[in-house]
Amino acid sequence: MVYSTLQVRKESSLAGKERMVQVRPNDGTVWVEEDIGMPSAEANRSCFTAQAGPTESAKRKVTSVLQSFLCLLDVGMLQTIRECMVHQARITEPDWNLAVHELMASISILFVRAIMCPVGAIVDCWSESFLVPLIKETMPRDRFISIMQHLRFDDRDTRAEQVKTDKFAAICLTSDIWTRFNENCAKSFTPGEHMTIDEQLFPTKVRCPFTQYIATKPDKFGIKFWMATDLDTKYVCSASPYLGKDPSRQKGERLAENVVMDLMEPFLDDGRNVTTDNFFTSLSLSHRLLQRKTTLLGTVNKVRRELPQLAKDTAKREVFSTSVLRSGSVSLTIYAPKKNKTVCVLSSMHQDVTIGDGRKRKPNTITDYNHMKCGVDVLDQMARMYSVRSATRRWPVAVFYNMLDLAAVNAYILYKACTGWTGKRRLFLRLLAQQLRSRFMQHKEILAQRQAAAAAVPGTVKTTQCQVQESCNRNRSRFTCATCKKFTCAKCRDDGHWVCKRCKV
Repeated sequence: MVYSTLQVRKESSLAGKERMVQVRPNDGTVWVEEDIGMPSAEANRSCFTAQAGPTESAKRKVTSVLQSFLCLLDVGMLQTIRECMVHQARITEPDWNLAVHELMASISILFVRAIMCPVGAIVDCWSESFLVPLIKETMPRDRFISIMQHLRFDDRDTRAEQVKTDKFAAICLTSDIWTRFNENCAKSFTPGEHMTIDEQLFPTKVRCPFTQYIATKPDKFGIKFWMATDLDTKYVCSASPYLGKDPSRQKGERLAENVVMDLMEPFLDDGRNVTTDNFFTSLSLSHRLLQRKTTLLGTVNKVRRELPQLAKDTAKREVFSTSVLRSGSVSLTIYAPKKNKTVCVLSSMHQDVTIGDGRKRKPNTITDYNHMKCGVDVLDQMARMYSVRSATRRWPVAVFYNMLDLAAVNAYILYKACTGWTGKRRLFLRLLAQQLRSRFMQHKEILAQRQAAAAAVPGTVKTTQCQVQESCNRNRSRFTCATCKKFTCAKCRDDGHWVCKRCKV
């Protein structure tokens, strides 16, 4: 029923006391003033039914630090990135090639720099003044710069058509890198009962249509991501970028509600609670989540139309006073932390609201919100402490840096949960970098041994014509195929496996 004006009336409660009933004129929302500490008979709460922690598939896979990382950024994704890079590079350099283990070695350089010399240009790691021996022995500086220059995640030939339908196409449509990363995060770990949804601003000043300026953030400029994290472990369960106004969104739909429902879709119907700030929290969102057996806890902006006038009147409230209103299964706590200021917390999680014993007499809804709101903030702090972020002019590379940071945090949480390891995260990143480059270093060692053996045998022919001639015109070579033992030039062999293209087929 919708009233033309705000109506306030008194009704008798179960205890015989009168309580205030307010009806909003715009949407007909009925708020009933409730006695503090009295349980609500209309509350419908669900118990948490899922088993929190690493999934069974993740427990089988995670046997090392590298495997925990590959659960999130898997080999298939690396192979897709490698194919996009080779396709891009051969437009200008027909002989350019890259193996997956060399791409992994370049990623290891980013992690080594993050934990050892995060300040300054990345090329300084090869200089005499700021030399990092571990980076220099991994690969030459020019080869690393070449890899980073050709880093791509899409097909250049179809990029113009893709951008017309999706602003995030350069890293999402063709290679689906971001979508697959989200799927791997959800498949590897089951979050606990409490989750947090908030925004993350990845600091960068690249030029792209969806760069944001947020004055309240330490870094003012960046790309904004919506994130859902597990409260206890700070594991990233789901994330999506903010790309500006969505023309496909129907008129009247709230952006905040769509974001929460999309992020929480894999984790609904299990009796969880999600904590949000005043950008997301609304009465309609709490009702939508309750239909999927999920509760909501969050501060609510006092400009919301569904709030009663009592929540907006701040001048006459006593300091540290609390009022509780209820609309169906949702409670609204109005608390005055100081003079002429109130905080409104909307909750479908609490069956009753109680007052604490402290001097400020905080209600349990305020206390629980203060405890549960920090999931994304702590995660962002962890990611920024050892970040692979470096200067770049291309926004897909900046998004890839953020993906590496989040994957490293998730891999650390996953590895500790699966193995019981108790080491520091910096040591974990050091072990991860070492294992990422191990196969590439073995490859270099085999190459050096072959060159030394060829030089040590007197009378040995140092170079001869390529005997395969699959992709060349009689190039000269000193290396042989590991299978057929024929001399094979660089164009006719697969550097990743040291076999010629004929034997590989």
